[in-house]
Amino acid sequence: MPCYRCGARQTDPVRGASPWKRGVRDETQVLICPDCQRACDLDLDACPSCASTSLIRRLGEVECRSCGSVRQARPEEPHVATGKPSRSTGAPGLPAEVEAALDRVLGRS
Repeated sequence: MPCYRCGARQTDPVRGASPWKRGVRDETQVLICPDCQRACDLDLDACPSCASTSLIRRLGEVECRSCGSVRQARPEEPHVATGKPSRSTGAPGLPAEVEAALDRVLGRS
């Protein structure tokens, strides 16, 4: 999964904790690269209880890592084709990149 702001891809991590950060934006879990973490406004969703942006989304729930508050995530709305990439669909060209990688791994021509 690339950084939601700049599209940078994670590389193989060195030992220790990853410098990449997780967050929730528009009800979708996103990754933030170390360079973009320095930005003042990451435009992430905030916890309604404590205003922290340390949120994670899993299985229809959004949990605050700061205060432990858990809420139901809003149901996902179907995306309407607008001719431009949606924020939550990831980087443009990703499906083609994944297909090419699968072809390499599976030995398809």
